[in-house]
Amino acid sequence: MKPSISLIILTYNEEANLPKCLKSVEGLAAEIVIVDSGSTDKTKEIAEKFGAKFIVHEFKNQADQFNWALANIELKGDWILRLDADEELLPELKEEIRAKLPDVSEDVCGLYLNRRNYFKGAWIKHGGYYPIWILRLFRKGAAKSEEREMDEHLVLLRGRAEKLANDFIDNNLKGLEEWKAKHRKYAMREARAYLAHEDGKEVGGQAGAKRKMKLAVYYRVPPFLRVILYFLYRYFILLGFLDGWRGTQFHLLQGFWYRWLIDFNIVKLQHAAKS
Repeated sequence: MKPSISLIILTYNEEANLPKCLKSVEGLAAEIVIVDSGSTDKTKEIAEKFGAKFIVHEFKNQADQFNWALANIELKGDWILRLDADEELLPELKEEIRAKLPDVSEDVCGLYLNRRNYFKGAWIKHGGYYPIWILRLFRKGAAKSEEREMDEHLVLLRGRAEKLANDFIDNNLKGLEEWKAKHRKYAMREARAYLAHEDGKEVGGQAGAKRKMKLAVYYRVPPFLRVILYFLYRYFILLGFLDGWRGTQFHLLQGFWYRWLIDFNIVKLQHAAKS
């Protein structure tokens, strides 16, 4: 008997992105569960059109919302797939999952998927943004989200993980202003997480290595100077300039503007705590 998959997606006003996400898993996910934070657009209508179970739950943060879903929803699948609404599986990855899942060793409880990030329709291949391996598919009961306000990842509770060869896509269709608004919120969350000393030691793989480097090297450099050095490293040493004009926009926004906002918020919160 082939193992079944339950897909969990956390949503809030995702009518622009949700259709392509759900289309990409047709024929793969036996169950689709949408955990929504009170959308006011057509998110529920789209979810139900695809036969998804739609549940509204008050939002605290991504980690809390996902762990709530694991603990409180009776999931039917043998495996759990975690996707964001702006993500989608490439057909090659869908076929790879379908073909390989029945033969996965019993001690393998998680599978890393490789993410392609798109910005304004352009694939960001450089600047440290590809490949990015993320644990997104796991046996039911074998993983949870680490409890962090920002930059949370799934962590295995048992067994080991392997990598799949093909990619999934992160391609938000909501536009640049929404992207900037979202990252303003992220910047404050990351500043609070840093000041709360959320080191996330339990996460492994590529995400864990990057986080250790950030704590051991990046945050030891003075605020704002580290932002400049990081952007230069990412854009020139890691060849971000090869991503073209749209890639340059992305690296300037994500690698400079966003990191600058984080440092601004860190300094602001530190001053507020002293006063």
